Amino acid sequence: MPFPDVQRVIYKRNPLEQVICQLRFPPILKIDAEIPAEFQDKVRKDYPNFSEISEWKKVGIPRAVKGQIPPEALRQVLQPPGNKNYEFSSENGQWQVNLTRTFIALTADNYERWEEFKDKLVDPLDALIAVYSPAHFSRIGLRYINVIRRSVLDLGDVSWSDLLQPYVLGILSSPGVGEHVQNFENRYEIRLSDGESVARVTTGFVQHVDDGEIGYMIDNDFYNTDKTSLDAAIEKLDYFNKRASRLIQWCITDRLHQAMEPQIL
Repeated sequence: MPFPDVQRVIYKRNPLEQVICQLRFPPILKIDAEIPAEFQDKVRKDYPNFSEISEWKKVGIPRAVKGQIPPEALRQVLQPPGNKNYEFSSENGQWQVNLTRTFIALTADNYERWEEFKDKLVDPLDALIAVYSPAHFSRIGLRYINVIRRSVLDLGDVSWSDLLQPYVLGILSSPGVGEHVQNFENRYEIRLSDGESVARVTTGFVQHVDDGEIGYMIDNDFYNTDKTSLDAAIEKLDYFNKRASRLIQWCITDRLHQAMEPQIL
């Protein structure tokens, strides 16, 4: 625990806007010093597009929504000026690998299931280890950004209190008060049962850029800042993935669960 075990499902009407895996390591100056040609050769099959980003790069902020981003989250995902950020992306642009001298990250804009995501991570991770040999990982993170949009779930007239648990909604669940809340943000850091990892849960309203609809964001960032050996990274990510499945179902009511059309695996 702390989140109760549940049956694993895949939602046909998936609320995920983005999933990001980031693995940090002690600075490798070679990544800044030369173009990552050898790394590119090893990942080009799945990530043929390449760009070098010289400005500050936001890794892990959904493009489809806008809203307040916690300052701590911004500090984690912004790469300071002067540090090169190499981006390798798939043909359809829905998968991106970012490589800097302090981290490698994989971002999925159309996440369906963990097995596919993990498979997409294998080549970039193997390439990082083969080409640059990081000593260890100093931070491992797996982040799920869910945005509940009632219109796409045919729930346009349903109140948030019927879709989300009261302990997630906070004041929004209060009769006579919740409907007057214009904006809010809740943030919690929860120690996981392994005694060393944390789930940072951020919830709040976000606005969709296309139609202005107000959605409810559940941003779950699972991370570990202990020194982790290279061969233990995938096991830790598997652990985070299982807790993410538990957490999202812990947040929602059965009505929302059914509206998202769960497919049992």
